[in-house]
Amino acid sequence: MTPNTENNILINNVETVTEQPNKTYYLDIEKNIISGFCDGIDAMKQTIYCILNTERFNHLIYSWNYGIEIEHLIGENSAFVVPELERVIKEALLQDTRIVDANNFSFEIIKNKIIVKFTVITTVGTLEMERVVNI
Repeated sequence: MTPNTENNILINNVETVTEQPNKTYYLDIEKNIISGFCDGIDAMKQTIYCILNTERFNHLIYSWNYGIEIEHLIGENSAFVVPELERVIKEALLQDTRIVDANNFSFEIIKNKIIVKFTVITTVGTLEMERVVNI
């Protein structure tokens, strides 16, 4: 058995996708502590939060497939940022095999911030998510 960097394994010359575990430590974002465990839809909310708040390629601990590329949007015009933001969010989330799709994007521009609301369809359910991006 030889693992590779794509979260797949090779068994008897047949490549199979390894599923990511759904049970994980619970990150209490408001209190800034880790307390207990979560799974199911709560674990997916946490996964999405972590993916969308980790800049891709900036942290050696993560695979190059993990995170979002958002730094290049800082200082850009909102006419460029809106469609690009939808693309980078979808690209970042779809790297996780438990996420099926991200759609129904809506954008609200307030001064130098864009509030993005969208739907994420996962293998454990559908979530309504929001991300605020400073530009």
